[in-house]
Amino acid sequence: MAGDDLGSLLGGLLGGSGAQSGGAGGILGSLLGALAGGKGAGAAGNGSNPLGGLVDMLTRSGLADQAQSWVGTGRNQPVDGAQIAEALPDDTLRKVAQDAGVSPQEAADQIARSLPQAVDKLTPNGSVPQGSLEDLIRQQQL
Repeated sequence: MAGDDLGSLLGGLLGGSGAQSGGAGGILGSLLGALAGGKGAGAAGNGSNPLGGLVDMLTRSGLADQAQSWVGTGRNQPVDGAQIAEALPDDTLRKVAQDAGVSPQEAADQIARSLPQAVDKLTPNGSVPQGSLEDLIRQQQL
């Protein structure tokens, strides 16, 4: 399944083969897959790269400073699980949690811990690049 492949790639992006980074990669893979193919696709848009749509969604949800800090080249601002839970559509968060076998709050907490680093690494030049998310991750040679 593409979400599993994306989760593996994101797990590598987040620091290797450890259980925590793999779990975070799976959560983020599921999130981005849900945004690309689910009800959130209209909001996420951006073809096969839902990263730009996710950043836009977070920006519209009041997390503009945080999201832009992850894309930019400066220090990444933190975000917490409650902020992520409020920013994401409820059905998307429930699907991500179900895919990961955790509660929606735990999924939001895991997303909050790993999303800043993932976005930062996927946007090394300070902007959201074009192309599929899988291609972007592979370009990072992970």
